[in-house]
Amino acid sequence: MQVLDRCSGQELADMFAASIAWLEQHVVEINALNVFPVPDGDTGTNMLLTMRGAVAETACSPKESASAVARAIAHGALMGARGNSGVILSQILRGLALRLDGKEYLDGGNLVAGLAEGTSLAYKAVSRPVEGTILTVVREASAAAEEASSTSKGLLNIMEVIVKAARESLARTPLLLPVLREVGVVDAGGLGLCVIFEGALHFLKGTTDEGYQAPEPISVPQAKIPTPEPYHGYCTEFMIEGENLSLDRIRGKMETMGESILVVGDEGNARIHLHTPDPEAALNYAASLGKLHQVKVQNMDDQHEDLFARQQPVPVATVAVVSGEGLCEVFRSLGVTAIVPGGETMNPSVDELLQTITTVPSDKVILLPNNPNIVLAAEQARKLAAKQVEVIPTQSVPQGIAALLAYNYEADFEANVKTMETAKATVRTIEATKAVRKARFGGLVMAKGQSICFLDGELVAVGDSTPQVVSEVLDQIDLDGSDIITIFYGSDTSGTEAEQLAAALRQKYHTLEVEVLYGGQPHYNYIVSVG
Repeated sequence: MQVLDRCSGQELADMFAASIAWLEQHVVEINALNVFPVPDGDTGTNMLLTMRGAVAETACSPKESASAVARAIAHGALMGARGNSGVILSQILRGLALRLDGKEYLDGGNLVAGLAEGTSLAYKAVSRPVEGTILTVVREASAAAEEASSTSKGLLNIMEVIVKAARESLARTPLLLPVLREVGVVDAGGLGLCVIFEGALHFLKGTTDEGYQAPEPISVPQAKIPTPEPYHGYCTEFMIEGENLSLDRIRGKMETMGESILVVGDEGNARIHLHTPDPEAALNYAASLGKLHQVKVQNMDDQHEDLFARQQPVPVATVAVVSGEGLCEVFRSLGVTAIVPGGETMNPSVDELLQTITTVPSDKVILLPNNPNIVLAAEQARKLAAKQVEVIPTQSVPQGIAALLAYNYEADFEANVKTMETAKATVRTIEATKAVRKARFGGLVMAKGQSICFLDGELVAVGDSTPQVVSEVLDQIDLDGSDIITIFYGSDTSGTEAEQLAAALRQKYHTLEVEVLYGGQPHYNYIVSVG
């Protein structure tokens, strides 16, 4: 292959494809860098799926310019972003797209500008940025590229500087983040970003991953389509390619034509979704603004009786991210409007969250992510939604249940948000699993296969018996004021063992109610709620 010092639109798409191929080689390595030795390392998977979403968007987009390709990549990355690392990556790519706007080629100069813009957007996406993470790696790589550009603006030279600086920054992450230093690993998201940069460099040098066999594509369960509102007509989707498009004006016009309106994009490309009795009118209006692409019209009346039970619109809809057959049933019994399957190792994308928000039968939605690694994606979905959405940043399933229990059907949207926000903090969460590797953390030493236990996200106990470890963690909690201990046992745990644990706890804490429910959650033997 020829060495490249600038990239056309097609070459830019090929460069990102090369980065994906290189990232595929390192997914297992990246996933293994979890600080805690738990079986839910998914940073590499999240970044790979985000990149795949980015490149998939280019398949149906024009490739005559780097600007067009970068725009498609940024949009695909945002909609496909999974986990905190995926959302941060999508913001880095968005910055590149903004600085490539109107440019025919990617060269060293606009790569420097794009990486600086992406760094700024990535930091803004996180409410409390932490150094020693992917944020530090992109910031220091960007600074090195900007310094190098004063003497050389060649794309290949700039990319070489970026890769070198990113690797050096990655090596320093344990010095900045004590938790990495204690465990003896570098930041997983930072490594993922280094690998993506390296894949791009291989492409520019003409040495793309030759001699390596890519692993089989990672299989990730797809989110189930949630129950939509009982609206008859046509589900209509399309993209407008135009100039000076006004998303607000388009959204206002669509709102006069139907329901479940979704309008996202920018001045050059807008993606629209609506349910309407007259799709022709919506398409005619859109065609007056520019070229139409990816037009899809489905008659919902044909599918309605077979696929969905009728639902009446509700004042406020609740959406929860839940994994595990039993836990899903618990949330349904509490009246949740829709469930997005997901959790550890299966973080839903921004697009999947957005689809659910769009289809629930209300213009006001409360979203419960129930996992710290889903909160950023939930916030991005909130920003993109055409509806009024509030994210209650629940960090665990018990917090989500507590918030849902506090929901009042007679209260308004704002009052419920406030009440649910307060309620999530009233429970303590215990999570028990098995260590996937030998490790030392916080004074605790664990062997592979031993039981480890977390209290509100902090690793606090290790032992040979999972029920015993759970009991030890309960001893660390001030139970004055608590009324109930609820044990959700996972898919790999027997009901008999769970009942024996409950019996022991009833005897030990005879003033508290102890209940056992099948959660069916993967990876975690027990999730225990104390409230």
